[in-house]
Amino acid sequence: MTQKIKPRHPEKVKNPVNPIKKKPEWIRSKLSNSKEFFLTKTIVNKNNLVTVCQEANCPNITECWSKRHATFMIMGDTCTRACAFCDVKTGKPGKLDELEPIKISQAVKKLNLKHVVITSVDRDDLEDGGSNHFFEVINQTRKINPNTTIEVLTPDFLRKGDAYKKVLEANPDVFNHNIETVPSLYLKVRPGSRYFSSLELLKNAKKINKNVFTKSGIMVGLGENKDEILQVMDDLKAADVDFLTIGQYLQPSVKHFPLARYYTPQEFEELGTIAKAKGFLLVSSSPLTRSSYHADKDFAKLQQNRKNFH
Repeated sequence: MTQKIKPRHPEKVKNPVNPIKKKPEWIRSKLSNSKEFFLTKTIVNKNNLVTVCQEANCPNITECWSKRHATFMIMGDTCTRACAFCDVKTGKPGKLDELEPIKISQAVKKLNLKHVVITSVDRDDLEDGGSNHFFEVINQTRKINPNTTIEVLTPDFLRKGDAYKKVLEANPDVFNHNIETVPSLYLKVRPGSRYFSSLELLKNAKKINKNVFTKSGIMVGLGENKDEILQVMDDLKAADVDFLTIGQYLQPSVKHFPLARYYTPQEFEELGTIAKAKGFLLVSSSPLTRSSYHADKDFAKLQQNRKNFH
């Protein structure tokens, strides 16, 4: 007797795992200056560089690249972790490019950047998590661009001991590590990371280098509540973090962590007001806020606010 094959259900095949919610009218990328945009793209491509702007599918890429602002992502385009919110690919990374520090420094010079942001993928496969490579990139960039201020957005160097100290030894102007979300969502959103380890990293960075500005960011819209956001603010303030960024989580694909909801511009304004009242030197809170968005202008404000604060 021939076994009957049950028909597939079209509705189950077509329905994605996590449908992407339609973006509200206040989340729109700004038009680009095409000449400057393609100039930035050409410099990045000719130097075979990786940018988080491209790899993380940043909504601000057209605006930033039109101003010759690119955030460089070192140590390759493949991350050893699989955070549920991130669009950077996961897998086994290749060898480090020994020429990358020179390539980055030359690109910074060609773009005439006054302030540069350098981030990386997680490299848990490396004994030092890539801290020495950060050190080399910072030093080479400063050597060729002595007047350019340098901001790093680092991994957490989890289980790498004091490796992070090598980054601080290079004396970046801003040391950024994003907390990303509230503690209750960590196991689902950042399964390879630990909330309190990230806090400890930020706290220790300030202890080691009192002159460095510390910075962290959080996404909203993942299912957290307001009290949890306020608790993160308090935790970051207790870790002596100077600058807080708050932005809207935008779900990259149906395979990524589901978006719970979009926050309104008014809600972002309220969160920003609360954060400022808690004592951060600078707060950036808006739907399209990202770690490196307007980083040059924000750094100038940080310097001025520190002078006023003291």
